[in-house]
Amino acid sequence: MDDEKIVGLFLQRDETAISETTLKYGKLCGKIAFGILGNLQDSEEIVNTAYLRLWETIPPKEPNPFMPYLAKIVRNLALNRYKAEHTKKRFSGEFALSLDELDECVPDNKAKQSDAGEIRDALNAFLAEQKQSSRQIFVLRYFYCESIEEISVKTGFSEGKIKSLLFRLRQKLKNHLESEGISV
Repeated sequence: MDDEKIVGLFLQRDETAISETTLKYGKLCGKIAFGILGNLQDSEEIVNTAYLRLWETIPPKEPNPFMPYLAKIVRNLALNRYKAEHTKKRFSGEFALSLDELDECVPDNKAKQSDAGEIRDALNAFLAEQKQSSRQIFVLRYFYCESIEEISVKTGFSEGKIKSLLFRLRQKLKNHLESEGISV
């Protein structure tokens, strides 16, 4: 079923919308949550909570495109869970590794809320300037929290090439943010 029909089911308050969403995007949602949390049971709980969040937000929202809207909900829920569980614990897993990699080129979390939109816009502009393959690798690593090995399998590039590409992208991002007046 296409995304417009799924959103239409949500708008009609038809419970089939949940099963159609699960059928089409359940694996993707589970992968996003598991990439951040590293725990299957917590990931399943996050995905179910995301479906509830969809039910609560559609209507009034009519997301188009639907998949990124859903992915963002899952990611935010998983990040919130991760933060809650690791506030006083040591970070681990692919999510922690990807955060460590970005530390050198992204402003710290003490940035004002008003700066968050500016940072988002600068990041989007930076990604828009990159080649499709570079943009894909960046998103797989830092949005979906996939390992270098997983990205290598998906893209067909060697792990070494991906590591060096990500390193160069982080350097370019740092320079781009600084040129936009965002202190790193």
